[in-house]
Amino acid sequence: MAKYNSSEFFKGKTLMITGGTGSFGTTVLKRFLTSEIEEIRIFSRDEKKQDDLRHELQAKYPDYSEKVRFYIGDVRNIDSLRDAVEGVDFIFHAAALKQVPSCEFFPMEAVRTNVMGTDNMLHAAIDAKVKNVVCLSTDKAAYPINAMGISKAMMEKVIRANALRAVEKSGTIVSCTRYGNVMCSRGSIIPLFIEQIHSGKPITITDPNMTRFLMNLDEAVDLVMFAFEHAKPGDLFVQKSDASTIGVLGQAVQKLFGDTGTKIIGARHGEKLFETLLTNEERIRSEDMGDYFRVTPDERGLNYDKFLSTYGAVTQADEAYTSHNTNRLDVEGTVKKILTTDYVNEQLATWKTE
Repeated sequence: MAKYNSSEFFKGKTLMITGGTGSFGTTVLKRFLTSEIEEIRIFSRDEKKQDDLRHELQAKYPDYSEKVRFYIGDVRNIDSLRDAVEGVDFIFHAAALKQVPSCEFFPMEAVRTNVMGTDNMLHAAIDAKVKNVVCLSTDKAAYPINAMGISKAMMEKVIRANALRAVEKSGTIVSCTRYGNVMCSRGSIIPLFIEQIHSGKPITITDPNMTRFLMNLDEAVDLVMFAFEHAKPGDLFVQKSDASTIGVLGQAVQKLFGDTGTKIIGARHGEKLFETLLTNEERIRSEDMGDYFRVTPDERGLNYDKFLSTYGAVTQADEAYTSHNTNRLDVEGTVKKILTTDYVNEQLATWKTE
């Protein structure tokens, strides 16, 4: 898929990225950096990562690095958000606790960041009359079985509720994007496989029959850009994505980097056999937009007596959209897919010089 281009839409504007030092946030930053956007604000709580990113931008993008301003803060603290959002036109909200096992053992930490932190960010954005907010969610929010997914599902409910209030109060458009596995993002499985192979160890696979969606960071950013320009209040956007089994993904990585064997370790806390990007209930009210699905919100209020009821109304589709029923890649297809990531190509180049 070609990179989505909407440079005129952002010309002369200010964008804030929460969680802006993460792999997702920095990819969004670098996509916008050389455009005609006026200012990019990085909001996060880790001063070391901010300092590292600042030096990287000064070294690699000396003509553009002055566009970027850094704000130390935490989405759990609404005051730090209020200081950062003044004068902002667009917000991409990526700050979150994302590791499934960590959230299983510390579920209230997931609630404080993913649910309450999102609510804080939206209240600050609405009060500051930010034009447009796009929030990052996950396939684990659909039919959630783990604490991370449950917290993200609640985050989506918070987004929908605030989206309706935002239009009435300030005209702010709030929407959500939901992703499957973003390849080579921080803490994901492909970098782990490569590290294990580099160390001469067998790769560790939880369950070879598990399926996961595969998308690269550029595709993920394309969806964000699309949502900024096309979202209506409360919309949820999902990109159609390929998938593979974890077993096939491991074989694909070993085909590129070498076969050091495989060790099956069993599923970790809170892991699913397959992931769902659209539930049955969401798919029935989704709009097929080609590369994307748009799910519109239920805009009815609590006074249901005002609304006409139709006997036999359809409330769900025949099947959800999952990593089991989307296009399934074989080993060769998975190799081609993972070669679309900068990380894998950089690692291959490094190995050839060693």
